[in-house]
Amino acid sequence: MSRIGVRPITIPAGVEVSVEDGNIVKVKGPKGELAQKVSAKMNVKIEDGVLSVERPDDGRENRSQHGLARTLINNMIEGVTKGYERKLVMVGVGYTASKQGNTLVMKLGYSHPIELVDPEGITTETPDATTIIVKGIDKALVGNYAANIRAWRAPEPYKGKGVLYDGEVVHKKEGKTGA
Repeated sequence: MSRIGVRPITIPAGVEVSVEDGNIVKVKGPKGELAQKVSAKMNVKIEDGVLSVERPDDGRENRSQHGLARTLINNMIEGVTKGYERKLVMVGVGYTASKQGNTLVMKLGYSHPIELVDPEGITTETPDATTIIVKGIDKALVGNYAANIRAWRAPEPYKGKGVLYDGEVVHKKEGKTGA
């Protein structure tokens, strides 16, 4: 049995969950609305404010989809109630970030500034020159956009410079020694 898939999800007050044809789960809450298609084999039930996901049998594919379907639905419910955020920290001399409207402008040591327009459903904040906060209700979009920002200057192991996730530790390597 899936340890994650069998757990019921309590639907909080102010959140509406509906299952439409084709197993499309729609979640509407105070922060917005999300929709996700789950496997057609999964049976999504809503009874008395509790959502549960059941699988038809113990086949390999059904077992793998069971926990995934439950986690996707739980992430949507959490996203429309609390939202998600990812914090990035820039380490390096001259590495800065600023906001101009809905455009994130970063100076990362290239000959030109990098300008990224916030995708729909995602907002970025720059509380100071070296911190970027990515916020949104879709966990996958927030994580993907943060990864795209980080990819412009990934942390390097010799000086520890780059765009890091908050709390990320870069293990420094020893450089070449003169012989």
